[in-house]
Amino acid sequence: MMTLTMFAVFLTQVLLGLPLFIALLATAVVGFLFVDPAMIPRMMPQQFFGGINAFSLMAIPLFILAGNLMNASRLTDRLMGLARLLVGHLRGGMGHVNVVSSVFFAGVNGSAVADTSALGSLLVPPMRKEGYSTAFAAGLTAGSSLIGPIIPPSIFMILYASLTNTSVGDLFLAGVIPGLLLGAAFMAMNAWYARRRGLEKRGSWPGSAELGRAALGALPALIAPFIIVAGIVMGLVTPTESGALTALYVALYGLAMGNLGPRDFWRAIVDTTRLTAAIFIIMAASATVSWLLSYAQVPSQFVELLTPYIEQPVVILVLLSAITFITGMFMEEVSALMLLTPIFAPVAMMAGIDPVHLGIIITLNITIALITPPMGACVFVAAAVSRLEITALFRTIWPFVVTALLVLAALILFPSLTLWLPTTLG
Repeated sequence: MMTLTMFAVFLTQVLLGLPLFIALLATAVVGFLFVDPAMIPRMMPQQFFGGINAFSLMAIPLFILAGNLMNASRLTDRLMGLARLLVGHLRGGMGHVNVVSSVFFAGVNGSAVADTSALGSLLVPPMRKEGYSTAFAAGLTAGSSLIGPIIPPSIFMILYASLTNTSVGDLFLAGVIPGLLLGAAFMAMNAWYARRRGLEKRGSWPGSAELGRAALGALPALIAPFIIVAGIVMGLVTPTESGALTALYVALYGLAMGNLGPRDFWRAIVDTTRLTAAIFIIMAASATVSWLLSYAQVPSQFVELLTPYIEQPVVILVLLSAITFITGMFMEEVSALMLLTPIFAPVAMMAGIDPVHLGIIITLNITIALITPPMGACVFVAAAVSRLEITALFRTIWPFVVTALLVLAALILFPSLTLWLPTTLG
């Protein structure tokens, strides 16, 4: 009764358009009324603060800052220039540039929404000129941006690690192959579209000399992901220290090259503060609701519900994925991750599922929700930058959702795709 009432209260407030953190806090108050109203002044502030009182979470604003500084330093322009030289001469070249740029950008900021905004405004117009429909260009931009939270660094993985005490370094390594698979799947989809639409090749192979110069120019940006992953995996730095080092490296490079002025630096800090505040207040409110669900023994009830399938890890992962997918369609991704992970983790442990594998499956599920109606943030951004009606894009986004789900199915069926790299290098 308590859980159903909390869900009804939360859904009503979301439909009324209240800010998500207020809806979560009001839902928590209703839950405390069921448990013990006297606990509200004591436990609610404690759980609210406890939800963000973790040193590892400090990595989130630092990684966001590093990405914003890289954009301000114009290093991302060099990454896109390298992507153009690598695949721009192929049939459907601008679509391939879109996907490869997303792979490069994924190692910079790990934000799908930021990638959609940056790439959409730069690549949708030339894709239209090449012969793409606006709907496909916007859909490919939104779809390929899903690579951002999978290839490290990833805000979702840091949150998952803080909730389950899983190694951030292992999660980052585990995300590399799935991220590249996602990129390959979208490139295959783009190649099929280009051939079917009869798009012509434009340009020719640039040659090793020109390609080498572009790679050298983009090298400072390409070094950043290695600073992040290598430092954590080798045990030299914590994720938080890695984020600080990356932000410092990008800032010093931008200042040395004269591309990062005081105004650019201040704008990057302001943007980082706004996004961090939005993420953290949702995390804190979600943590309060999560504690109530644990107090009401919802995780144990969920374990009992799935006990008949506990000997079948693939079935368990499919069921958890289905629940996450549906939840992500109607709930903001950070809050969905914060609420579902504490419930799913005990089930996965009983089924013998590796926590790193589970982390990648949940992360990809939550990420796919960014392009699913009716709440997919990347779809709204892609529609805005491409000047397309949101309803039109919602109708045409499903092939991209299916493509991402096929990659998810491969990861569920073949755990080695996620575990091979951390097992080899860990």
